[in-house]
Amino acid sequence: MQAGEPIVLGRLSGLYGVRGAFKVFSYTEPRAAICDYSRWLLRGADGWHEVRLIEGREHGRTVVARLEGIDDRDAAAALLGTDVAVPREALAPAEPGCFYWADLVGLAVVTTDGITLGRVERLFATGANDVMVVAGGRERWLPFVMDSVVRKVDFERCVIEVDWDQDW
Repeated sequence: MQAGEPIVLGRLSGLYGVRGAFKVFSYTEPRAAICDYSRWLLRGADGWHEVRLIEGREHGRTVVARLEGIDDRDAAAALLGTDVAVPREALAPAEPGCFYWADLVGLAVVTTDGITLGRVERLFATGANDVMVVAGGRERWLPFVMDSVVRKVDFERCVIEVDWDQDW
């Protein structure tokens, strides 16, 4: 990950009402934590633009938010599908043994036998555990379970060491 690169925390996924509010698909846990940041970055065709969050709250299974300068449904509709990010510096340091998913994407995944399986393409949550999608010669879904599967995350070497059979 490049220094200063914004961290995507969600996307504007729907309209809410007629006054320019959005439904936000949040990647944060808990999902309403995206509203803890008063300044959001929205990705436009010409790069990132900062906007101020006026109001945000959890609403059922989604988050509803209002942004400064977006006062009607038409203005909001023009931004649907836009990524919502914050500057990397806005995030608290990860606790020991915990990782921001954005920091894991792109790292090489290598078995304890030294065989490279590929690179982390993305992660997602399931009811049981998080899953790391590794793209290489083929796509593999590995449970992101520390100690039993994930043995070590080495940011200096940009490598995640896993106890995993290359044939799985």
